[in-house]
Amino acid sequence: MDSKQMARQVLHSYGETYAGEAGIRLRDTPAPLYQLLVLCVLFAVPIRAQTALAAARELFAAGFRTPRAMADSSWQDRVDALGRAHYRRYDESTATALGDGAELVLERWHGDLRALRKQADGDLGRMRELLREVPRIGPTGADIFCREVQEVWPEVRPFFDARARKTAAGLGLPRTPKALADLVQPRELVRLADGLVRVGLTPEATEKLRHA
Repeated sequence: MDSKQMARQVLHSYGETYAGEAGIRLRDTPAPLYQLLVLCVLFAVPIRAQTALAAARELFAAGFRTPRAMADSSWQDRVDALGRAHYRRYDESTATALGDGAELVLERWHGDLRALRKQADGDLGRMRELLREVPRIGPTGADIFCREVQEVWPEVRPFFDARARKTAAGLGLPRTPKALADLVQPRELVRLADGLVRVGLTPEATEKLRHA
């Protein structure tokens, strides 16, 4: 199997985006961009990916889809939503981080992360620095945001974080973002990047793909 065939296999078997699985219809508009940020906050603790995704869906179902709605919600309402997703041990601290983060987004960027994009002015490093000012967002959270947002922010492309590149190398695929991007269509970049991350988190996936 050559590299392009392997990339197609990754897309076919593991190519669902995390934003999509969380119920986020990603567009370059304030609400879905903020929802992506929330997802990154939820992924920032050592917890199962499925639990973080379930927590995002519960928060959004409760109506906390914008920074204003999140900031206006009570701490207990946020804890309760996280609890319904079995987001244990980190529910209280995460509820606090979500409230503080919503206030920051409202104050710094007037509730619109496109202002963060404008502030970064095409500099990916600066974008990641700005993202890390949000409570609970560290290097991994910033990577997740950039990996997903490249679907609607072309200047971020191609973005494959260290986890995706490590998995790619294990599958015999190229290690550089540009070479990985050349294996798929531009609209498939996020699916490939997320697919590689999913493969890396699934113990049997690498062997399964190698023998497909």
